[in-house]
Amino acid sequence: MSGSQNKLGVMPIGKLLLVMSVPMMISMFVQALYNIVDSIFVAQLSEDALTAVTLAFPIQNIMGAIGIGTGVGLNALVSRSLGRGDKDKADKAANVQIFLCLCYTALFIVIGAVFSRSFYEYQTDVRTIIDYGVEYLPVVCMFGAGVFFSQTFEKLLISTGNSTYSMICQISGALINIALDPLFIFGAGPFPAMGVKGAAVATVIGQASAAVIAISFNLRINRELCFDLRMIMPDKDTIISIYSVGIPSMVIVGLNAFMSFGMNQIFLKFSTTATAVYGIWIKTQSFGLMPVFGMNNGALAIYSYNFGSGRHDRVRQALSLALKVGICVTSAVTILYELIPGPIFSLFNASDTMLGIGIPAMRICAASMPFAACTVIFTSCFQALGYSRYSLLLNLCRQLFFQIPAAWLLSQTGVLGLVWLAPLISEAVTVCLSLLCNRRASKVLNP
Repeated sequence: MSGSQNKLGVMPIGKLLLVMSVPMMISMFVQALYNIVDSIFVAQLSEDALTAVTLAFPIQNIMGAIGIGTGVGLNALVSRSLGRGDKDKADKAANVQIFLCLCYTALFIVIGAVFSRSFYEYQTDVRTIIDYGVEYLPVVCMFGAGVFFSQTFEKLLISTGNSTYSMICQISGALINIALDPLFIFGAGPFPAMGVKGAAVATVIGQASAAVIAISFNLRINRELCFDLRMIMPDKDTIISIYSVGIPSMVIVGLNAFMSFGMNQIFLKFSTTATAVYGIWIKTQSFGLMPVFGMNNGALAIYSYNFGSGRHDRVRQALSLALKVGICVTSAVTILYELIPGPIFSLFNASDTMLGIGIPAMRICAASMPFAACTVIFTSCFQALGYSRYSLLLNLCRQLFFQIPAAWLLSQTGVLGLVWLAPLISEAVTVCLSLLCNRRASKVLNP
């Protein structure tokens, strides 16, 4: 057994979760920082520019959901296969994923070229917002191959115990993006001022850079897997194994796109400013939850490897510790958001109207974060244990069945301030449901 894989099976859980998760926490923190910085730069152009980027978020989220979801399925399959000593199956899965990434790339080239304008025209009749959107969305769709390839090769590094290298890939891509944003948006020296389109160009360059670095690390450093283009054509068993975890993961991440689209339509009935505020909240929420998502990426390999090798006690220990860490981290973020909502919105060039809407909204929504952290952690463990249906159910409830209906009902009062209660209501009810699901799923660890 290799050193990196042996580490997953024998290293003390506390130290292992630290070693596996901290690099991912750091990398995802930097990525979340990029999302906020990107919006800060765009907001300097105008509020309509920020709204246009906010309305594009569902499509970008779907791209990320496909990349992340398939990557999670690949991560679980490779870790489980190596845990059982089946290297051939792990190799086949890694190579088939390359074929899947090429298919995803072709799909979004078509979407970006054909449907970008109609996507915006369906949501709003504000011409400025539509024009900004048509500059932004085709670029991120048609040149977004880096989303899929970076997620694939980063997850392969994680699944073989090389999470530090995955961190380097993600941080590098995000930092390149942050550095290029002001250059392409506002122009400097040889760089032309491209406005909103410049933000899209910086985004795809950052994603492509992360993909190239991740591929390089896998070819040079990842000794657990063999890459051979002759093995990229899919077979039934490999596809089923990847998508059995990957599709629920895609849906889980992609639900955020449908939730954002639905919530955008509700807030647009009040004003475009309310929609922009919601976009800022989504990015700041993601920023606060990124440590939890990063920890989950590391923990998933721990759950999968030890469940595959029959070490159920280590799975239970890892889940318990992850919940404690997640609650502590998000509670600290909640306190921060409650204390300084005004300065946060000021970063986005907020008008007095936006501040009037955004400050109370931030304080209400921030209270939902510890509940969200618990649900996110449970769903990751359920996936590793083969209970992906529970993960899917919880995320459907959290983002569609509870939040959008709650927001719609509250919006019927005509009071915008009440609509911001929807995320808190949704997260609180869903975490209760996750505890019930955990009682059932934990039986597999206590036969």
